[in-house]
Amino acid sequence: MGALAEKMGIEFTEFTIERSVATMPVEGNTQPVGLLHGGAYVVLGESLGSMSANLHAGAGRLAVGVDINATHTRSATSGVVTGVCTPIHLGRSVAVHEIVVTDEQGRRCSTIRITNMIKDLPAR
Repeated sequence: MGALAEKMGIEFTEFTIERSVATMPVEGNTQPVGLLHGGAYVVLGESLGSMSANLHAGAGRLAVGVDINATHTRSATSGVVTGVCTPIHLGRSVAVHEIVVTDEQGRRCSTIRITNMIKDLPAR
């Protein structure tokens, strides 16, 4: 998952090409006023989307993020948030995923879309 995802407490609970799910605690990932930081939503979304794109890419290939955007519609202040990642497009050279992040009451807090370019791994 990477050092940043680990520091933020992100835990994967489901991981397939069709759907990936991860949780992240609000505590430790907040703005000074106690709201989950907008960048934390994006880290959760990018972790889910990039890992999912790499699973789709397969052996000998690498997915790298080229675009990400997020719309925050609610603020989580406690507990954990859950990100659910589903593919919008899975091609040979591009993968696009949508990640919906909800709070413990199931209310949507953020919608993230990430585009990953898929390329061959360089020869070693």
